[in-house]
Amino acid sequence: MACSEDSVDFNKIPLVALNHSVRKKLGLYLNPTSTVAADWTTIAESMDFSYLEIKNYEACQNPTLKILDDWQCRCSDTSVGKLLSLIETAERSDIISDLKPSIVEDCIKYLKKQAEPPVQVPEIHSSVKTPEPYGITMRDDPRGECPEMFDAFICYCESDFTFVSEMIKELEQTEYKLKLCVFDRDVLPGSCVWTITSELIEKRCRRMVVVISDDYLDSEACDFQTKFALSISPGARSKRLIPVLYKSMKKPFPSILRFLTVCDYSRQCTQAWFWSRLARALSLP
Repeated sequence: MACSEDSVDFNKIPLVALNHSVRKKLGLYLNPTSTVAADWTTIAESMDFSYLEIKNYEACQNPTLKILDDWQCRCSDTSVGKLLSLIETAERSDIISDLKPSIVEDCIKYLKKQAEPPVQVPEIHSSVKTPEPYGITMRDDPRGECPEMFDAFICYCESDFTFVSEMIKELEQTEYKLKLCVFDRDVLPGSCVWTITSELIEKRCRRMVVVISDDYLDSEACDFQTKFALSISPGARSKRLIPVLYKSMKKPFPSILRFLTVCDYSRQCTQAWFWSRLARALSLP
């Protein structure tokens, strides 16, 4: 069924639905300090950021982007509807009026991504209808009766696959016997990437390991996977996300993950207990 603006309940749509272009436009309205209209500091205060936190955000090139990322990470009830309510309370109806079409468009795209995969059209042979086999991973039951489950989804970019291979060896092929979902190894080709990724993270994997690196910050796929996982586990209260830093970075650590405890492999002094610590976190119920 097609989505329309009237059918969108903004209060039920997580903040992660808003794409970078909308967030950037919000910054164009809220970043400039004004004595007449409410700016980003008013919104940040409404989000319960402290005075010292707001002062630190002043050093950011785009403070609006920062507070949106940090707000959705630290709070369990963030939504597009709540953000619109904060903007309206700040008497910035001009922002809502100008950006509403783009916000609605992003929300509709998000809802479509969350929809179940379309039902396969049955093949017809001599008037006999045979259901189309359905599976998204290598060991899925084609009849869909026994989907393959995993201990953790591994979020990584291609340049970090050497470390992912080591992770497979240390966590799957040792006494830990964990089952990792590695997209390039386990997912069957020919499926919609975003739909399949969403199902794996939300329904098939108990945890998600995020392999952090400089290249991770430039990966559209990693950005989607991380924000989607945060949206279904606000504030990481179920310990769903586990950031892993395996080498030193030149770029700043992603702000959206800075509230989470990091499993650090980049320092020599922490490598001795790195794998056992990570395995224990992934083994928790």
